[in-house]
Amino acid sequence: MALKKVAVIMGSDSDFPVVSAAVKRLNSFNIPVEVHVMSAHRTPAAAAEFSSSAKENGFGVILAAAGKAAHLAGVLAAHTTLPVIGIPVKSSTLDGLDALLATVQMPSGIPVATVAIDGADNAAILAAQILAVHDDGLASQLAEMKRGMAEGVAKKDADIQAKVREL
Repeated sequence: MALKKVAVIMGSDSDFPVVSAAVKRLNSFNIPVEVHVMSAHRTPAAAAEFSSSAKENGFGVILAAAGKAAHLAGVLAAHTTLPVIGIPVKSSTLDGLDALLATVQMPSGIPVATVAIDGADNAAILAAQILAVHDDGLASQLAEMKRGMAEGVAKKDADIQAKVREL
């Protein structure tokens, strides 16, 4: 079975510095990724068309990054049965709290998983975990990543213990 693609949709090209973390993480797992700019407000028909045909076009998960009113994730989720992960983007307005609340407050029947403000890396990891449900190789990569994180924390603890002994 071919690995499903992940779509990374941003409401504005100004969101690219945030979503680039997701693209890098997805690339590190060798997950095919497509990145597009679509607006829930300026190009609603294009957003609806993309998400309504995403499954047939080989996507398994959609990431949606938007700031301010942040309706993009909900618009995409309304037109697909694929998992949609919202990435609220910090903007000059309310430090991203507006985007967080808009992304997380979806009506019943239109779920959007939501990560932290500017949490693109976690969105990519969550997308990988969703795809890994049916991909043992990807699941192994994720397990190795988590082992590496645990080893890193253990090393930091050992370094701190050495510093404490020197006091």
